Amino acid sequence: MLSRVADSLYWMSRYLERAEHITRLIEVNLNLMLDESAVSAERRWQRVLLALGNPKDIEWSGDPYSLTYELTFDTSFKGSVISCIINARENSRHVREQISTEMWHRLNSLYLEVTRPGMQADMLADAKNSNTERQTEFLQRVMEAVHQFQGVTDSTMSHGEGWQFIQVGRYIERASATAKLLEAYHEDLWKLPEQLPGGNEYLDWMGLLRSATAFEAYCKVYTADLTPDRILEFLLLDEEFPHSLRFAIDSLQHSLEAIHAESGKQRTLHLSRLAGRLQAGLSFNRVEDILEQGVIAYLQTIQAQCREIHETIFEIYVDYSIQAALAG
Repeated sequence: MLSRVADSLYWMSRYLERAEHITRLIEVNLNLMLDESAVSAERRWQRVLLALGNPKDIEWSGDPYSLTYELTFDTSFKGSVISCIINARENSRHVREQISTEMWHRLNSLYLEVTRPGMQADMLADAKNSNTERQTEFLQRVMEAVHQFQGVTDSTMSHGEGWQFIQVGRYIERASATAKLLEAYHEDLWKLPEQLPGGNEYLDWMGLLRSATAFEAYCKVYTADLTPDRILEFLLLDEEFPHSLRFAIDSLQHSLEAIHAESGKQRTLHLSRLAGRLQAGLSFNRVEDILEQGVIAYLQTIQAQCREIHETIFEIYVDYSIQAALAG
């Protein structure tokens, strides 16, 4: 596969996964505002920014509606929902011949909807008037559209090398986002694990699970008994839940192995070791071991490993020299 094709498929997938993650964080916290005090509201929105890596262009001003607008519609912020969708659509346009017609139609329709004339003005007016109804509806439509795109991708595109690059982009983005989300919640959830949950603490724990689409799945495993250790265990180590770190890294490793088998490149040993080491750590660690060694250190190590995997993918499949290509 051409390097430009692999690069565009990879980033198309990453940008859409990022857009879905941001919309979910915002939508969950907008809903939680119905049951919270001003102090807890401020802490939650600061936590949202922390989960997004504390973007330098965005600051908490005390107004959640203005923050929602910036995170969603501010195109000067490269991590906004609209910016992600625009970039995903641009990458898909570069590989129009590699993706299915249904994929293109779904993504192009989403792009046209979020960039239609008047959309930003309407949402800015809602932000100034503290009106969340239309904002929430918009966020839900974006999440549904991304889910539809992912479903259409799996059902209409051949599961060859190109499809595997899409999976790699999706799951490396998901793994990084889940690790950052857990890190953002760490101070409030795990600094006093023996503390019984009060009203705000319970809402925070529920908000964390819903931010990872995990509340119902968690309850089916542990019932509605929300405890920090079980939440950490579920979102880190559950092998069956699609938004757990272990599931994401297992899926990432599977796709990298499939790409290696199809491309036949001999320079992937280092990449296999990196992904295999991360996968083994999540497969064989216990939550007690992670708590003992420190949750923050563990999550930051995972994020560093994901960055190294990303850089190695880029070196092998995108930005390689002619000599490296001839050597295999």
